Amino acid sequence: MSFFQMSTPIAARRLFLGRSGGLVLSGAAIALLAGNDALAAKAGGSKAGDVQILNTAIGAELEAIAAYQLGAESKLLTKPVLDLAVTFQGHHKAHVALLSGTVEKLGGKPVIAKTKYNFPVDQLKTELDVLKFAAQLEQGAVSAYLGAVPLFANRDLSKAAASILGDEAMHWAILRQAIGEAPVPSAFVS
Repeated sequence: MSFFQMSTPIAARRLFLGRSGGLVLSGAAIALLAGNDALAAKAGGSKAGDVQILNTAIGAELEAIAAYQLGAESKLLTKPVLDLAVTFQGHHKAHVALLSGTVEKLGGKPVIAKTKYNFPVDQLKTELDVLKFAAQLEQGAVSAYLGAVPLFANRDLSKAAASILGDEAMHWAILRQAIGEAPVPSAFVS
């Protein structure tokens, strides 16, 4: 089962953290993500561990890009919904670019997209089906980033990962509204 096909956000978070060997982004990696090379140098950290967790995040983002491409090519989306899907896909591409640049700064090699993902294509028969699938993807991404952000020792270094979390949460809220659900169903995200 893929990261984005998890039935619950908790399961997605566990898979995300499990794929990384239980590691989270180090202070150095987050500082690099935030564009603060001087702070990154002070923070230190395990470059190999940073590359591993960054590549896990890149892999998940690449999967999201592929999922939005599937939706865009499905011919099931009306023009406004297609435009939204392409916009969200662009955000995921920007995440990949930033994360990949960080991996390279750490001396690693960013992962590349798989040639094929195991999406539930046979279950996507209407625009609503595609929107529900996308909402589930974004919910899983929110949960995964939410699980990683509080684990950082240096709170200033959490900002870059929290920024991506915020973007994923906005995607999820918009998609919830599009499928007729309350965009923000509670005061807290879990």
